Amino acid sequence: MTVDARPSAESLLARIQEGERSRLRVYLGAAPGVGKTFQMLEDAHLLKRQGVDIVIGVIEPHGRADTESLVGDLERVPLRQIPYRGTTLEEMNLDAVIARAPAIAVVDELAHTNAPGSKNEKRYQDVLELLDAGISVITAVNVQHLETLNDAIERITGVRVRETIPDGFLRRADEVVNVDVSVDLLRTRLRQGKVYGVEKIEQALTNFFRKGNLSALRELALRQVAEDQAAKSQAYREREGLAPAAIPEKVMVCMASRGSAKKLLRMGSRIAGRLASDWFAVYVETPKEEPGRIRPEDMAALTENISFAERLGANVVKLRSAKVVDALVEFARREGVTHVIFGQTARSRWNLLLHGSIVNRFLNEVRDATVHVVPISSPDRNGDGNGLPDEDLR
Repeated sequence: MTVDARPSAESLLARIQEGERSRLRVYLGAAPGVGKTFQMLEDAHLLKRQGVDIVIGVIEPHGRADTESLVGDLERVPLRQIPYRGTTLEEMNLDAVIARAPAIAVVDELAHTNAPGSKNEKRYQDVLELLDAGISVITAVNVQHLETLNDAIERITGVRVRETIPDGFLRRADEVVNVDVSVDLLRTRLRQGKVYGVEKIEQALTNFFRKGNLSALRELALRQVAEDQAAKSQAYREREGLAPAAIPEKVMVCMASRGSAKKLLRMGSRIAGRLASDWFAVYVETPKEEPGRIRPEDMAALTENISFAERLGANVVKLRSAKVVDALVEFARREGVTHVIFGQTARSRWNLLLHGSIVNRFLNEVRDATVHVVPISSPDRNGDGNGLPDEDLR
């Protein structure tokens, strides 16, 4: 296993001792089997030998004997037993870890969905509670679980990842550590039964663990860590006065009042992660969409879009206007928006001649913003793909 410029366990200890704020370290990998859990446990033993009060909140060895044996004499907080449909599920006992109040807790499988009846739906939410309680956390996740990469991962692997974490969680991390191995070594580990059971090896080799998939995932992981480091370096230079602050970029997603806007929001969050600290998810409430007049299915879609945007860290903005484009143009000018994201489906030539194009109108009015047009798989009933009614162009 190779880990380039990996921060040491001592560096984490030093940072914890610098102040009272809890720290978060995330071990990021390209795929299962690269050694994230192994590396976490090695670092946990180093910290324990240095006198740090560290416990295991939860470890997922996935049947790997070498990983289980590495736990050794590390203290494990007993898991919570949750009865479910005639069986018993085990989850991290969040309240017990908080009551134990260690300096550091090891929490594996960050993207895990907790069993029904748990305090939080997702394990990353458990981690946030530990941090709020003053407990530092070291945790691990694979790059395919980042929410804004969901579409890209499906294109690369053909698999839609269901368990995701918001990118904002990764930005909360004090350190993101890339745990990396070569594609050939990872495939060798898979053949040796060190990743999955024997019955899954051949299927994995010919599907998710194809060389092309792993190379692309490895590149995504390396880029993610590089972007994280660049952002933290820039923030440090600004705090220390070592370089002038860059002109802030502002990103705006023109969110649908109907239909799913998830693809647009993922792209918006991704661009904002590279360029801006804040970004907007904007929708326009027309007279037809006022409370009591909006169709129930549109209201449900809008509510879901808003919730998803907030999860990704967007500032959700509701504008009220009979003219959707006028409202978007005015907002973009007022806020100094530099990147705008629209959705666009295929529209007939007659439809474009009759109603015009929202994107073209926006481009004519806002000349100093970069406009991104994201293809949408199916048109809504107005044919525009954003949920923006054609009649609002007139």
